[in-house]
Amino acid sequence: MLDLLVNNASLPDGRTGMSVAVQAGRITEVSPGLDAPAHETIDAAGYLLSPPFVDAHFHMDATLSYGLPRVNASGTLLEGIALWGELKPLLTADALIERALAYCDWAVARGLLAIRSHVDTSDPSLLPVEALLEVRRRVAPYIDLQLVAFPQDGVLRSKGGLENLKRALDMGVDVVGGIPHFERTMLDGAASVRLLCELAAERGLLVDMHCDESDDPLSRHIETLAFEAQRLGLQGRVNGSHCTSMHSMDNYYVSKLLPLIAESGVSVIANPLINITLQGRHDTYPKRRGMTRVPELMAAGVNVAFGHDCVMDPWYGMGSGDMLEVAHMGLHVAQMTSQQGIRACFDAVTVNAAKVMHLEGYGLQAGCDASFVLLQARDTVEAIRLRANRLKVWRKGMLVAETPEVVARLELPGRASETRFMPFQ
Repeated sequence: MLDLLVNNASLPDGRTGMSVAVQAGRITEVSPGLDAPAHETIDAAGYLLSPPFVDAHFHMDATLSYGLPRVNASGTLLEGIALWGELKPLLTADALIERALAYCDWAVARGLLAIRSHVDTSDPSLLPVEALLEVRRRVAPYIDLQLVAFPQDGVLRSKGGLENLKRALDMGVDVVGGIPHFERTMLDGAASVRLLCELAAERGLLVDMHCDESDDPLSRHIETLAFEAQRLGLQGRVNGSHCTSMHSMDNYYVSKLLPLIAESGVSVIANPLINITLQGRHDTYPKRRGMTRVPELMAAGVNVAFGHDCVMDPWYGMGSGDMLEVAHMGLHVAQMTSQQGIRACFDAVTVNAAKVMHLEGYGLQAGCDASFVLLQARDTVEAIRLRANRLKVWRKGMLVAETPEVVARLELPGRASETRFMPFQ
């Protein structure tokens, strides 16, 4: 007998009337109209069953700290970095852990079951590292939390930056991070990329660097990152996050850069909510959006994911852990409003992001983990349009969150008594 059988589900690839069978925490069969005995049978009523949402770029050590010790008055990236520097001496492990755990509660309720979080390694105490390692241990039953050793102040720019980062890796942090555009010079930035990629190759680790989070079209560390990935045989193991300078680059240069990134197997993560908030601050009008060239990267064969980046922290006072909000903003900013473009934005917060994180057992095929989300929408386009309610969330076959169906009651003469915001309900 099956543990769980979900019937009459729509899937992200467009199939409808599908059944998903679960046994011992794994999917055993995906087929139309399956009739089999199960301890629990769920009628999906034609709603969308999706693999869980994945946030491949986040800063959990800073989340929910908005207003501590003060609010970012200008709303700029640089004031956010300065504010984080003011907050770090006041951090305690207990408070950091509690904020991160509270955010993970939000994430589960939103069907967000995998997160890659950068964790600041600049302070020699490595308090944020110790705290997030504890958070990773506690949430392991319900969230895949992957940690990136992130030298916020620059691995070469700050005293002991490289040693601190290596210690964080020794403690169990998963991924090598960097921030080359924040080093003192372009040459130092390129040197940091080379140094950190060599470290990752030596240790057999993944790489994820904040790359060119700037409006400066001459900030071109993504080119160096792609070159080093090829030189060191790291294809498929390296990611460049943000890459906002590409928004301002000369088109001829980009025509050379895109195939280089694709050939190197480097993936790219855009952070739509934050990129358009923090970039273009020196512009009057015309004002640049600041987000990287998502459609062009995808067309070149680059794996592109979207990240939330920040939720209620020194850089961004909004957010609730909703990756559909991220996808919704992404498709507007990138002008990806075709049906294909919208579906690609859904992939950017699910399958593409899972590929960045190298998640095992992810997907809706037989043999995958039985981790999925039932959304109050009939397809991926509608899911993004509505930022669809998460009706049920399963982690390896176990129900971990559920929300009642959203129905608005109406008192309108001659009209329906309720609406779910779907045409022709």
